[in-house]
Amino acid sequence: MLQKVEGIVLRASSYGESNKIVTIFSRELGKRAAMARGAKKPTSRLASISQPFTYGYFLIQQGRGMGTLQQGEIIDSMRSVREDIFATAYASFIMELVDKLIDDEAPKPQLFEILQQALHAISEEYDPEAISLFVEWKLLPTAGIYPTLHQCTNCGATDGEFAFSFSQIGFLCHRCFSIDPYIIRLSPSQVKLIRTFYTVPIDQVGKLTLKKETKGFIKKIVRTIYSEQVGIRLKSQHFLDQMEKTPEFFTPHKEDPSPEEE
Repeated sequence: MLQKVEGIVLRASSYGESNKIVTIFSRELGKRAAMARGAKKPTSRLASISQPFTYGYFLIQQGRGMGTLQQGEIIDSMRSVREDIFATAYASFIMELVDKLIDDEAPKPQLFEILQQALHAISEEYDPEAISLFVEWKLLPTAGIYPTLHQCTNCGATDGEFAFSFSQIGFLCHRCFSIDPYIIRLSPSQVKLIRTFYTVPIDQVGKLTLKKETKGFIKKIVRTIYSEQVGIRLKSQHFLDQMEKTPEFFTPHKEDPSPEEE
């Protein structure tokens, strides 16, 4: 049976001398693996459509086992993502996170929208680190984690000073700080930013510019949730950690950019 789907290539691996096994996350069918015969050959009509990050329409011949990719039509090649090492690194992290959290053949149209919007934003030269934070916070429910961020997890208060509690998986107001000795105090702007990452669609945010320290602080919170509550650590995260510690080794020499603003 032939099926045409709108999808994004999560990953592609070599199979034999000239073939690829392509994992596609589609809007209609969820995650599917398909054999792309001859796709490793530069002249193959499947060479470009089987590249990671590629967003397009895919025609898959589906049998009892793995399907076969017959042809494809590129909507967005995400070429600019692949040509920038920082964009590639954060996009790879996002793809691996999505791949880890979703089951095969389980349609998740809302998650597909998040992934498509994230890749589009990175290709439009939005801050890839900030976009990865949007995805990490938004995918927590997919991982089975539902943080309470609109009110205090203990008393339900919506006013006052707030802190993040890993034991409560959400915010605690200043009246309830005593129930968790390991809270992380938050400024009003940090509270607002976490809520933005979790609730606001990526395509409605605009070019959010954040200080490196701000991103690092909020990243530690969400990464701790994934590590302690979900139990996953991604291979691509190690490269990101190295890149963030020594950016001078990955950044081409150019004039210093203008200062960032929160």
